[in-house]
Amino acid sequence: MDTPIGRQTVRRLLAAKALRAFADGYVALLLPAYLLERGFTPLAVGIVATTTLAGSGLATLAIGWVAHRFAYRDLLLAACALMAATGIGFALAPDFAPLLVVAFVGTLNPSSGDVSVFLPLEHASLSRATDDRDRTRAFARYSLVGALAAATGSLAAGTPALLARVAGMDLGTGYQAMFVLYAVVALGAAALYRGLPRIEPQPAGRPQAALGPSRSRVHALAALFSVDAFAGGLIVQSMLALWLYRAHGLTAAAAGTLFFWTGILSAASFLAAVPVSRRIGLVNTMVFTHIPSSVCLILVPFASSLPAVVALLLVRSALSQIDVPTRSSYVMAIVTPAERPAAASVTTVPRSLAAAASPFLAGYLLGLSVFGWPLIAAGVLKIGYDLALLAMFGKVRPPEEASANGDAAALGPARGK
Repeated sequence: MDTPIGRQTVRRLLAAKALRAFADGYVALLLPAYLLERGFTPLAVGIVATTTLAGSGLATLAIGWVAHRFAYRDLLLAACALMAATGIGFALAPDFAPLLVVAFVGTLNPSSGDVSVFLPLEHASLSRATDDRDRTRAFARYSLVGALAAATGSLAAGTPALLARVAGMDLGTGYQAMFVLYAVVALGAAALYRGLPRIEPQPAGRPQAALGPSRSRVHALAALFSVDAFAGGLIVQSMLALWLYRAHGLTAAAAGTLFFWTGILSAASFLAAVPVSRRIGLVNTMVFTHIPSSVCLILVPFASSLPAVVALLLVRSALSQIDVPTRSSYVMAIVTPAERPAAASVTTVPRSLAAAASPFLAGYLLGLSVFGWPLIAAGVLKIGYDLALLAMFGKVRPPEEASANGDAAALGPARGK
């Protein structure tokens, strides 16, 4: 849909994604530091991260199943209100129990990726605003912008320490100020979403199903993604930062610098997603770039020095995220337009629900030992996921790939814009 409205929609979605990713970038690093500063244990940090992922997963699933009944713009604005309330809640919650409540109902993201109610709505809106041939490029730009903004946000994790040195501000107050900033970012995202076209849903009298002809494919992908999500939950950015704090004595500012550069490399990898996927296909791109990154992850705990750890994490970052835009594009390609919000939701939710137990487990393991058992387990599980994905979906091509190869049998379901 190469029209002025379509291009404006894409620009607004990318700008809003950048704002949210910036906030997620520093929150993922400050969350464990904030909780440790308040006297909570590594296990408590894992419980908060688990609760956050569980709540986000349930909310994302609910959004996916009802989104086709509402204008996407209205739901995005409601999500911004929830994001603003989350920031204020985390800044002001007096003790652990209220923090858990805010973590469960809010939008806080302990991961380096986007796990929230925004994701299925933005994916469906982005697919609606682009043509099939430009879809993967649009998702690559979406991921690129998010990664660059999150990397910049990682640098902002050093702000509380800077305020403590320069202005004499209490470190805990500095952390709280960053959560208030998270709420302010939500208001900026809402201003961008308000400019999106308000496309009315189908008339209420017409029967609608969130998932139709593509149900079996979506459920199979969701099951596979749940394995990858569980593995990813062991090394969400907050828990990886916690391991670096304990195993190598990194400060929040130093970890922020490291994650800035890993984010930059991840962003650069998104640029490779389009040409690589056009050459070898979306599924092959997901698998054959992901496996080497998992091998690097397995090797990290065995590295004898911090420079070696940093080198392995940087190499992993250069490879591990190429599958993100290709995965999003693939899911949108093999379902009908009406199914896209539900498909995005059902295949995204595992990144919250299946991963929900992982930070708790990672926190427990790191409380017992500073050795990086969570990193090893994550790498092994991710390799298993890649091999299963290739076996089950290696021959299921989206329409543009099947057409290019003259393989009508591999086409996805008939779709219209």
